[in-house]
Amino acid sequence: MSGKSKITGIGYFAFTIMKMNLVENIKEGIRSINANMLRSILTALIVAIGIASLVGILTAIDGIEASITDSFSSLGANSFSISVRRPQGAFGGRQGKVHPPITYKQAVMFEDKFDTKAQVSLSSFVTGIAEVKRLSEKTNPNVSVVGGNTNYIYQEGLDIENGRNFSDIEVEYGTNVAVIGPEVSKKLFKENEDPINKEITVWGTRFRVVGVLSKQGAMDGGSSDKRVIIPLNSARALAAGQQLSIDLKVLVDNNFAMDQAMGEAKGVMRIIRHDRIGDEESFIVERSESLAETLGEISGYLKIGGFGIGIITLLGASIGLMNIMMVSVTERTREIGVRKALGATPTRIRQQFLIEAVVICQMGGIAGILLGMGLGNLVTNMIGSDISFVVPWLWIIVSFIIGVIVGVGSGYYPANKASKLDPIESLRFE
Repeated sequence: MSGKSKITGIGYFAFTIMKMNLVENIKEGIRSINANMLRSILTALIVAIGIASLVGILTAIDGIEASITDSFSSLGANSFSISVRRPQGAFGGRQGKVHPPITYKQAVMFEDKFDTKAQVSLSSFVTGIAEVKRLSEKTNPNVSVVGGNTNYIYQEGLDIENGRNFSDIEVEYGTNVAVIGPEVSKKLFKENEDPINKEITVWGTRFRVVGVLSKQGAMDGGSSDKRVIIPLNSARALAAGQQLSIDLKVLVDNNFAMDQAMGEAKGVMRIIRHDRIGDEESFIVERSESLAETLGEISGYLKIGGFGIGIITLLGASIGLMNIMMVSVTERTREIGVRKALGATPTRIRQQFLIEAVVICQMGGIAGILLGMGLGNLVTNMIGSDISFVVPWLWIIVSFIIGVIVGVGSGYYPANKASKLDPIESLRFE
């Protein structure tokens, strides 16, 4: 046999012996756990509580984040806006360039030519100082009048508490209908009076109320509650003599297609607006990222806090596990002496106790993961989320890794102490 073959054979033999020792240690660790089942279950329960707190908190945060992201998609998380570029003020004594407003014709052309699957909202601000009347009642001259299409109310994140939105026919033909804010409704109608199908007057023009918005509180300084929304063509007729600028908001179905959709929107709008190559756009395309960024920051802080709470709980669990392993070493001192007398090396004794600690941690880890997922999803459903069931795969993997780290960290000192026991003194231990 050649020298190379001898080396290979010796290496394979050594690997086989190591593998047999490791398997035997695993079996011995499991036998020790079975022999002290109650203590092992209680120890695993300590770890399970720590893992459950970690996984439960992070699962709940993931579920809440998914629910809020789904709810906020209509508020601009997956959308971008197009508006006329405003003058930025004087630079070096020169006034910034004033661009012509985006006309209704241009907005409709954009809606027809834009190929990406999306919902396009068209709107125009008419005035913020309107006085709305009904019979002998009238509001203060601080009501906003906005014209919009059927997508406007939805994309602004407004809810209709009573009545309905405009129909496509009403928007197309400029029917004099209106959706009013709750403050306007409260001012013009009595407490038990239904405003639906009643008439109000704005700038001398009568509008039939078809819907009332839900209360928005102090959002936008309370302007959402003091708002009258009318079809866009009705707004154009109401503001006869004024050149209204149309604002567009595009809600993309697929968030991953945002960059492509924004690029297409710029190209289409440049053609419609006749912007020459090399000149800056006469309009601005802005991604509505504020809500998504705010949500990401908040959820990030929540995850850091949840992870910190879980780690602190696991630290307490690891101290408890170490204490129980120390007690186990003391109880099994005579057994350790017998093993050493029969030829067990300190390495094998150390491996046995480490494996026992890791197995107990993994038992607790599995129970904690299942308990944490259940509690996390329960919390998510209790807050009214529509998300069916969240499985936090990342945190499950992290929990298994943490279980090994906690097992090795908590079991190393007791295992090392057991491996250094004198066999003669151990055999004398009572």
